[in-house]
Amino acid sequence: MDATESTGGAGSAGDPGDALLAVRAAEGDEDAFAVLVQRHAPALIRLATSLLGTAAEAEDAVQDAFLSAWRRLPEFQGRSAFGTWIYRIVTNRCLNVLRARRPVDSLEAAGDLAAAEYTTSPARIAEGRDAVRELREALDLLSAEQRACWVLRELDGRSYEFIAGTVGISQEAVRARVFRARRSLTQAMGAWR
Repeated sequence: MDATESTGGAGSAGDPGDALLAVRAAEGDEDAFAVLVQRHAPALIRLATSLLGTAAEAEDAVQDAFLSAWRRLPEFQGRSAFGTWIYRIVTNRCLNVLRARRPVDSLEAAGDLAAAEYTTSPARIAEGRDAVRELREALDLLSAEQRACWVLRELDGRSYEFIAGTVGISQEAVRARVFRARRSLTQAMGAWR
């Protein structure tokens, strides 16, 4: 869990919280909205990249989400934290992109993850790249909802409650989707155990 989930998004003592910034932004204060963007964009881009697989698509999804949030701020009534609200917008945008893809699309365009510094042998680097490629292919086999729940839980470290609010389903449904995603990924990655 990051600081924005537990503190309402206050950066440090004296910084206004997300709730106050959202109110100011809803009244047309572009500087307040810029602070919200700066505060939340890095985590949202990481989330979108994990869901979509490419930095370009992730940046587009987050930019679209922030534009949508700016337009819809007057409707934001603070029933949830701003961070939860914007996470939900980004997640829904990513789910729409994933649903629009053909099922056979892969995440090859995401590039390879850098090998750890201690793995300098060419064989270890090739093995790591193969594992990452197979994980990407296994993620492609998940439904968009399973993928979103798994990424939010396993890669982003979010609580089931947070994920439920973000994806718009019950906590039980989140747990079921994460369980099924883990089972599918375990089966698909069986050779790497």
